[in-house]
Amino acid sequence: MPILRAAATYFALVFAAGVVLGAVRVPLLVPRLGERLAELLEMPWMALAMVLAARLVVRRQLPGCGPLTRAAAGALALAFMVAAELAVGLVLRQLPLREILIGRDPVSGAVYLALLLLYALLPLLLGRGSTTTAVP
Repeated sequence: MPILRAAATYFALVFAAGVVLGAVRVPLLVPRLGERLAELLEMPWMALAMVLAARLVVRRQLPGCGPLTRAAAGALALAFMVAAELAVGLVLRQLPLREILIGRDPVSGAVYLALLLLYALLPLLLGRGSTTTAVP
């Protein structure tokens, strides 16, 4: 159960940061700078939110957990994030599935995919050395 709770917390924190940053990006930056540049300017802030959220979750909800547990929490959080992205695209933005999956800008879309991979790996990476092992 700690995996589910940690994944849900990690997802909620990062998704909330994305909603806040998107509320700034879409009305203020996109009209002035274009979609690509606006997304690229948002991504370092999302990466920071991801690191902070992952660190918080690893320290508070997964202390002493091994790499498999942390990796599972990251993978489950990624599944939540992808499901939320699909839901937002299909329901709120009323985009066709094809547009959601392959309609991204080639540059910012590639960076976005890299950030999703980092998002999934952060609980594992930030928890390295946090498990206690018996010394013979």
